[in-house]
Amino acid sequence: MNWTVLKSLNELYHHRKVKKKASLENDSEFCLLIDTKEIRSNDKFYIPNEQLYNQYYEKHHLENFGIYYGFLEKYNLLKKRFEEGDIKKLIELETKNDAQTLIPSREQLIKAQETVRGFSTMFFKHDKYLDRKDSLIDAINTILNIKLVENKDQQYLYILQCDNPKTIVLCENLDFLRKDKMPRANNIELWYAGGRNVKKLKYADTRGIRIFYSGDWDKDGLEIFELAKAIIPQIELLYPTAEGKSIVDTDHSSLWKHPEKPELLSGLNKSLYPLNYQEKIKSLIKADYWIVEEANDLKKMIEAMH
Repeated sequence: MNWTVLKSLNELYHHRKVKKKASLENDSEFCLLIDTKEIRSNDKFYIPNEQLYNQYYEKHHLENFGIYYGFLEKYNLLKKRFEEGDIKKLIELETKNDAQTLIPSREQLIKAQETVRGFSTMFFKHDKYLDRKDSLIDAINTILNIKLVENKDQQYLYILQCDNPKTIVLCENLDFLRKDKMPRANNIELWYAGGRNVKKLKYADTRGIRIFYSGDWDKDGLEIFELAKAIIPQIELLYPTAEGKSIVDTDHSSLWKHPEKPELLSGLNKSLYPLNYQEKIKSLIKADYWIVEEANDLKKMIEAMH
């Protein structure tokens, strides 16, 4: 549900009618309210069904609308057509930035000259989420007082440091870097290069420390491991501790190649995977499953490698 629809729902609650318009007629959630009789219509207006609509609006929107309105007004964004989820994300970014709990921090993002797609990978559903969403990008730049650059490789490696690193883990995603207590307590240094953006690793110095790769066990995640290994030959793939999830049920976009022939390992380089790793990959392909990186126990994965 976008901000235009949310404003109309608020108008219905306070003024008891709202003009008919295409943005409402094309919104599936608004249409559902008509189907379930919370809202009725005449030739020109939508009108709330008093008790039913009041109960619905007070339960689902009344409190949130005030929060959204105050936030968007603060940044002169009231006329934008953001999705509700994007408004929540902008509020979260502001809150974490103000509390200095944003990871990576605003200062790191600036130093990295972070790209739109890099930022999208870190904070939104996927790397292309912000594509062609200029208003949302502008809002991020304003709220964080940064300037995301065009989608090109950046040469900055995000690192969660510790006092006496004995192990390095290159992570596909940022989630583990946001949980600092366990890795620091166990002398684990975490790196984040930004998904496939691994070219910068040729400038990275492992200082002779053993290095591992942690990522999603899907086609994309394992291909990133192979890209990283081509640059850092000694890097080792961590074996997952989590169970797989259905690619279909989770609406996941990384699909296995050649699912009818699991023995092909989705086109991966077999020589890089021990037999038990190959069997795990084949079982995931057969089931059409994948394993989410952050569902794994990082400490247990590392301990299993010693």
